[in-house]
Amino acid sequence: MPFYRSFQVNEPAKPEPQRKTSTVQKSNTFSNEPAVPVQNIVPTEQGTQTPATEPNQQPEAVQPSTQVPVQMQTPPSQTQQPLSRTQMQVPQTPTPSPAQPSRFPADMSTASFGGLRVSVGNIADNFPIENATVQISETIGNTTTLIDEISTTAAGQTNVIELPAPPREYSEEAGSPRPYSEYNLTIRAEGFEPVQIVGTEVLPDVVALQQVQLLPQVPSDTRSAETFVIPDHTLYGIYPPKIVEEEVKEITGSGEIVLSRVVIPEFIVVHDGSPNDSSAQNYYVRYRDYIKNVASSEIYATWPEATIYANILAIQSFTLNRVYTEWYRNRGYNFTITSSTAYDHKWIPERNIYDTINTAVDNIFNNFLSRPNVRQPILTQYCDGRRVTCPGLMSQWGSKYLGDQGYDAIEILRNYYGDTIFINTTVEISGVPSSFPGETLQEGSRGEAVRQMQEQLNAIADVYYVVPSVAADGVYGPRTAEAVRAFQQQFDLTPNGIVDFTTWYKISEIYVAVTRIAEYTR
Repeated sequence: MPFYRSFQVNEPAKPEPQRKTSTVQKSNTFSNEPAVPVQNIVPTEQGTQTPATEPNQQPEAVQPSTQVPVQMQTPPSQTQQPLSRTQMQVPQTPTPSPAQPSRFPADMSTASFGGLRVSVGNIADNFPIENATVQISETIGNTTTLIDEISTTAAGQTNVIELPAPPREYSEEAGSPRPYSEYNLTIRAEGFEPVQIVGTEVLPDVVALQQVQLLPQVPSDTRSAETFVIPDHTLYGIYPPKIVEEEVKEITGSGEIVLSRVVIPEFIVVHDGSPNDSSAQNYYVRYRDYIKNVASSEIYATWPEATIYANILAIQSFTLNRVYTEWYRNRGYNFTITSSTAYDHKWIPERNIYDTINTAVDNIFNNFLSRPNVRQPILTQYCDGRRVTCPGLMSQWGSKYLGDQGYDAIEILRNYYGDTIFINTTVEISGVPSSFPGETLQEGSRGEAVRQMQEQLNAIADVYYVVPSVAADGVYGPRTAEAVRAFQQQFDLTPNGIVDFTTWYKISEIYVAVTRIAEYTR
């Protein structure tokens, strides 16, 4: 994985908010700003939700629906207040303790398991860190138990470790108990400040991917280790429903600044709070990382593939509408989008993502949803379909049940947004050396696109030693295919030695990551 941390901008000090854990603050040795706590924005439930359906009742939106006009609501001006919640202590590094009663079946053949892989990198130069240790623990009540300690390879990654998780059925039926296990990770490496992740979420039958970036150690810095607290998943926790907006923004003759075409940005600026919360932090986040984070926060990675793709398309189209219309900047704000579910999507700093979502986003990140004769991406809004109903918009649980019935992604989307919606594509992608050449590269291919790809692989090989260097001669021979397979294996792609759309842009992404940081540190 490329080791980009979502970094903060405009960082005024702010009071400690209520959140899932005790008051452990982040420290940043690269900044003289006061330490800023991880924020868990969980607005008050009262008056924000419609009555929930019965736990096992499927949302009505599963049945084919007709378009219902939506009413534009004026967003409230007040800052959202966090819901008071029972707080737990951030666990200290545990030591092995006597066996505790298991929450999982004694017959392990009937238990559910999910995978976890941790990637550790140096935030200063983007290089992977070898021999970093990762302690995995679990807190039940007041007892924290050490489960395992693993370490990273030369590629900066641990092997996938299997961990107990709740039954898969919990993530497949609305109203079920929490469908994921929460684990605490403590990451250490010689010469670096340690980091603690509280609440990494492991679902059954998929692999949780946790990326961690470490700060080089400063001897004079006596502040505590960084601690990141992951709040509840939006389908399990309590968050405010979306304030419905028009799906196409009126911009003709408004004097507002809009883009001339749909462009996939390299970065977007995420405001970690509601728009009017001036104390909330702004983060620069890579576009694809943002989409993966939001999807992992708002749907379950165990859902049908068609459902995952449908929801990702909706998230991407909504986000690109905010980018295309410069929605917040035209209203005097200095960010692209917020992390408030009332206004946009839930984005959580440093949360884990999942392999199924990671693959899906890499496959379709340049897609969005359109209607005939409408230039801007459609602002595709949705709700969970259980706690909150939203006629005319997509129900997340409803989309899951449609996927169970065999609907494909576009059929799911048209069920909610109407038959005129279609999937569009842009070739305008910021932050890459060049766009996909339009044809797959494989053994026997020749030309400038092959040479450029070989040069990029060589730059990557200087950092990721598992990728062999190749001759940049424009000829796609067995050695190049071997290097491509090694790259694909490293970055969770199908290791077939063929450079398709997904592999081309992954190579471009990693190339930009390793060369840009190298330029900054010369």
